[in-house]
Amino acid sequence: MLPFDTTTDVRDRAATTAVLPVGSHEQHGRFLPLATDTVIACTIARGIAAAHRVQLLPPLTITCSQEHSAWPGTVSISARTLHAVVTDIADSLRRSGVRNLVLVNGHGGNYVLSNIVQESENMALFPQIGDWTAARAAAGIETSADSDMHAGELETSILLHAHPELVRSGYETSDHLADDRPHMLTLGLGPYTESGVVGRPSLASARKGEALITGLTEAFGQYLHLLDGLDA
Repeated sequence: MLPFDTTTDVRDRAATTAVLPVGSHEQHGRFLPLATDTVIACTIARGIAAAHRVQLLPPLTITCSQEHSAWPGTVSISARTLHAVVTDIADSLRRSGVRNLVLVNGHGGNYVLSNIVQESENMALFPQIGDWTAARAAAGIETSADSDMHAGELETSILLHAHPELVRSGYETSDHLADDRPHMLTLGLGPYTESGVVGRPSLASARKGEALITGLTEAFGQYLHLLDGLDA
């Protein structure tokens, strides 16, 4: 999940846009690792870096996972800390000549990232809802985005494609739907699922995961074009 470029590699590439994977360290049921969101963010970012001239950064692995605090292993930082870390990284990149930063977010609970992008110049957040919607449709994801909220068909599919060795047995029988989650921000996810799963991982497949990553990689081009236009 780490980029292994040398300083010479980065200099020769001369990218004006950096890509920062933003994951989390939180429960994903009994069959996916705590690092699932980080793995997903890195998988998307790696696909982007293979297709476009960007500077790939190492991931942020602990972010805002307070809604999962009922389960062992979950570790969080505050939104204000994440805000400070991301803006510090952007400032450092600008000093080295990299003007643009794209945050590749793998965790839906990192709400503050949208605010950071709104407040900043030459920054974007990827994937956004429309990107996920198009990729889900192209991949044949059967569960709706609202129902497939956590450790479900989408996340399990991406790991089955990119890192099948990380997926433990049990996803085939762990489906749990909890579409009505009216007080999750206040109470966390605990009252709505005992297992930590909200979705239908039994429908996951490596084929769907590959199609998801392909669709997102293709969608990224418009973001790079937009940022390049800001530099013009």
